[in-house]
Amino acid sequence: MKILVAGATGKTGLRLMNELKSKGHSTVALVREKSDTSGLPKDTELRHGDLTDLQDDVCDGCAAVIFAAGSGGSTGPEMTEKVDRDGAQRLIDIAASAGLSRFVMLSSVGAEDPDPDSELGHYLQAKHEADERLKASGLSYAIVRPVSLTDDDGNREMAFGDDVDVKGKAARGDVAAVLAQAVDDPKWTNKVALMQSV
Repeated sequence: MKILVAGATGKTGLRLMNELKSKGHSTVALVREKSDTSGLPKDTELRHGDLTDLQDDVCDGCAAVIFAAGSGGSTGPEMTEKVDRDGAQRLIDIAASAGLSRFVMLSSVGAEDPDPDSELGHYLQAKHEADERLKASGLSYAIVRPVSLTDDDGNREMAFGDDVDVKGKAARGDVAAVLAQAVDDPKWTNKVALMQSV
């Protein structure tokens, strides 16, 4: 399957690209002009674009999309809205118009019911609105909501849904493995799930 990945050069995205390659998928990395692509697998196709200004043909030739991008913890509310909400929603709309087979969203614990007074309230609201757009898009989707991320590779032992401790941790390697599985596993069709590493 040919898969477009937004956020391919990020901490989770790089792990995801290797997971997809190990599963035999063909990968397309959506990258900005000045992105450091040195960590991507050698045969990765690069597609230049910016989540704040996506072109209508960004999904051309792809069967699925995985959104693993984020504005980052050091950006303000405006960039959070442009990337985590507006960029995600625009990519969802383009994917829906193109008739893609699956859209996988990397979301966050707390996005199901954002607390506006929490430290991450603005970010979680942006993720919530993106998730809701995806659920209403008509696309086959999967939404993965990990708890607090660590930079560990993990051991592929994970808990989901009601078994998740919302104050637990999720290794980026485990998250990447779940995203790669969700792109074509029927068990993930139109599923929203919390996850953590155990």
